[in-house]
This record gives sequence, structure tokens and C-alpha cells, in this order.
Amino acid sequence: MKQLLITLLILALFQVGGGVSHAEDALFLPEEGNPDFTFLRLVYPGGGWRGSSWATDYPKADLQFLYAVRKLTDFQFIRSQNKALPILSDELFNYPFAYAVEVGHMRLSDVEAARLREYLLRGGFLVVDDFHGEYEWKQFYSQMKKVFPEYEPEELPLDHPIFHCYFDIEKLIQVPGIQYLYSGRTWEKGGRQARYMGIHDDRGRLMVVINYNVDFGDAWEWAEVEEYPREYANLAFQLGVNYIVYSMTH
Repeated sequence: MKQLLITLLILALFQVGGGVSHAEDALFLPEEGNPDFTFLRLVYPGGGWRGSSWATDYPKADLQFLYAVRKLTDFQFIRSQNKALPILSDELFNYPFAYAVEVGHMRLSDVEAARLREYLLRGGFLVVDDFHGEYEWKQFYSQMKKVFPEYEPEELPLDHPIFHCYFDIEKLIQVPGIQYLYSGRTWEKGGRQARYMGIHDDRGRLMVVINYNVDFGDAWEWAEVEEYPREYANLAFQLGVNYIVYSMTH
């Protein structure tokens, strides 16, 4: 039933006038209850001639995702406003959830790596997304080893709690970016195999979710495009909701 609701939402809510206008409207809706979850975009150094890879799909992807979450669920703790903060901001520790894209271009200083480590070990949760191929993996891996030299990324089995804490995910597939519409390929930069991985702490808590060779940001941003297949957008929205639930309950 939940999967059907997501499909109906994508087909109906975003078909009039494009999705971003709806998402922006949500910024001005009164908050219900006492929301205490904010979707935080992590601002990191590296990428592009201005170091702006962190801003890929921003803010449209974030806003459309939040709009969908508020319509699909009965959650009373979701704020309609998104936010972006640099790693070294003192405010970072006020937010239990952070999302980062294009992390194959991330370049952390030792101070930034130490701050990210502290954030995650103190209970923070990081979702990384939209990076592809061997070169970008090696770059991301090198940065994570600065943060956690003692931990290795591991494949997340389908029976992991994060895949069942709200939506029951029965199959993990490759979610492509918008380039799929003109290339016909679900993969890019040689990254043919979608991998859903994670980094756990010593107690088994998942601290980092790694969406590798997939692009949830594009799936959220372009969900209203009729040609973009529903199965990809569905999975991106479902897993996004699960990530929030997991971060707030672990």
C-alpha cells in the first residue's frame, strides 16, 4: 500500500507546473506539532573550480524530497525547511542527519575529518549519494579512512534493519541520474554495479550509508518528469524515508 501511495504521489503531486514550485510552497506551510528533524545538506570542500560539488541538485532535490515525505507519512517531526552547513560549523551537532552528494570529489582537511568523526561517533548519521566509478570510489574511500581509519565500508544485506524500518524494501536496484533519459544507461563513469554499503561503529550502529553508483538526488529532483521511470523514483523516496527513520531511532 505504501509503495502504491508513493507512485500516486509522484504521478499526481508533481504533474502540474513542475515539482519545484510545489516544494517551495511547502516552505511557507505552518509547522505541525513540534517538528525536530531537519534535512541537512553537508557542505564539504572539493570538486569543481569553485569547490561546489556539494551543491549538486541543491536545493530542488532536497525540497521535493521533504515535500514528498510530509505528504506520504504521518510524521509530525519533519520540518519543511531544509538547511546546508559546512562540516566545521558549530551548528552541525544540532542535526542528527546529514546528506552529501558527489563525494567522489570530497577533500577533507585533517581538522574537517576529525570534526566529521566526532559528529558521527556522537550519534550523527551521514548519507552519501551520487558518485560513480572506480576513480570517485577511491577518492571517497581515502577521505573516509581519514575519518575512520579503523573501520571499513561493508555491503548492507537486504535484511539489514535500515531496509525495513518503515518501508519493506524487497529489492535493491540501480537508481540512475537524469542522464538515463538520453543515454539509456542506468550507469555512468564505468559504475555498472549499484552498491548499498555502510560503516558501523563498535556497537553495530550504522553511522554512514553509502549509495554508490546510484543517484537518489536526481531521482528526487526529476520525479515529476514523466519519462523518468517510476520504479527508480519510488525506491529513492522509500529509502530516503527509511534513512530518516533509522537516524532518528538509532
